Amino acid sequence: MHSNDFQGRIPNGDRVRLLSGARRIVVKVGTNVVAGADGTLGIARLESITGSLARLREKGLQIVLVSSGAVGLGRSRLGLHHARTHDLVTRQACAAVGQALLMHEYEKFFSHHEVKIAQVLLTEDDFMDRRRSSNLRHTMEKLLKLGVVPVVNENDTVSTAELEYAPGTGRARIFSDNDRLAALVASRLDANALVLLTNVEGLLRSSGSLPAADGDSTLVPVVREITPEVKALAAGPSAGGRGGMLTKLQAAEIATHAGAIAVIADGAQPGILERIFQGDPVGTLFLPAARMAGKRRWIAYAADVRGRVVVNPGARAAIVEGKASLLWSGVVEVQRRFRAMDVISIADSEGREFARGIANHASDQAQVATVGKARSDKTAVAKSAVLVTRDNIVVLKHDDKS
Repeated sequence: MHSNDFQGRIPNGDRVRLLSGARRIVVKVGTNVVAGADGTLGIARLESITGSLARLREKGLQIVLVSSGAVGLGRSRLGLHHARTHDLVTRQACAAVGQALLMHEYEKFFSHHEVKIAQVLLTEDDFMDRRRSSNLRHTMEKLLKLGVVPVVNENDTVSTAELEYAPGTGRARIFSDNDRLAALVASRLDANALVLLTNVEGLLRSSGSLPAADGDSTLVPVVREITPEVKALAAGPSAGGRGGMLTKLQAAEIATHAGAIAVIADGAQPGILERIFQGDPVGTLFLPAARMAGKRRWIAYAADVRGRVVVNPGARAAIVEGKASLLWSGVVEVQRRFRAMDVISIADSEGREFARGIANHASDQAQVATVGKARSDKTAVAKSAVLVTRDNIVVLKHDDKS
């Protein structure tokens, strides 16, 4: 793979214009930035980051901070070994202790700059349910208008998503870490930029035969499109956090499809945020993609995918190439049941998910239609009827998996 296949450089003037023009930003601070390997707070790093955020606010930027680290801080305060946090209930207890510690420190750091903050703890339901998602946006908008910096984290204390989305349930998490959470917040608020601060300088590619994490590596300065080749550069999960480089690429993909720019950078570098937004060539910059409409972004990234159907090759071609609706006649199998208005996964004959959409009718009706019994069942509809209308279908990239 040649570097020109996925990366490039842009003129410094363009970089400055893109970044200095941002007015609403979401900054995610990773676990390895917030705390050390032993779970204790990284005071100097947080002091530097909060100071930079305060100075950016003075320049007129609206800022949302997404912070990891609560579980690690709680574990350290309780004196528990890292292996103990593999248990869900113990993680929740650590989060309850650590979240209070984390907010206390942020309140202290931001108060030095006379910046007011608010704690916002979110679960996946806050995005999956469209009414709750709308309420979330209204609340966040009001906080920003009041000059408050929302400090966001997943509500690990009450979230049981690790149980609800266990293998075999047929459901997938919409955020398994704070990278995707930050991207969904940025998407919901129509932010101009998403910055992911981590413990590496950005997206790296190997200069030799070893993976970038193990051997000599070089920084990828600009990513114009997040392709399978770009995702192949991602290594495994980080030591302290739940995510890794792959989840950061997934988060950047969500943000860029919302019309925002995304940056992955080293949170340990002093003044890194100010350098980013004055256009310095630091970190990896992801350029905006074609902007998806809000409802389509919700279907693709935030909705709770309840059902799954398999369609024949003709139906797949009609959806992907002809931009057509999905008719019941194109469905060959209903693999997971769903209700009317549920978001469903649409897979091809080889089992690969290639689209998602909002079902017009329940799966029981679809099953009746596909086995040819619609004539005698009053609840069924004709096989020529539309199961998912085109406006409610989002075609996924070829490298997306169900």
